[in-house]
Amino acid sequence: MDLNKLMNLPGALAAFTFTDKGDLKDHAVRDGSEIAREVLDLLAHWCVANIAIATMEARGWEALTGQKGFEPLQGFSMIGLEWSVVLASGCGVIMKNRDVNYEDAFNAVAACAAAQQMQGAA
Repeated sequence: MDLNKLMNLPGALAAFTFTDKGDLKDHAVRDGSEIAREVLDLLAHWCVANIAIATMEARGWEALTGQKGFEPLQGFSMIGLEWSVVLASGCGVIMKNRDVNYEDAFNAVAACAAAQQMQGAA
């Protein structure tokens, strides 16, 4: 998926792709945004760490309660004071809170993640 599709989401400030180790692969930043490449690199590592933690928690919850459906983790969001980050495996987008539509954002990063997996398989 082209990062431009993520950047076309209302309120998108930056979009990025990352490896399963958290290395920043590609990124796009809206003109005038204060988001630097270094911030996205750190955020990519944060994403991988939090995906691992959320997966551990989902696996533990399923084992403890017997309830199923928490895995596989599809993605998650982090809501800050002004921005939100929405991500799926290998793709993320930073959006202004006042403009974010989480369902559209999750669908877009899921499509991005699927495209990344297809490219990796090719």
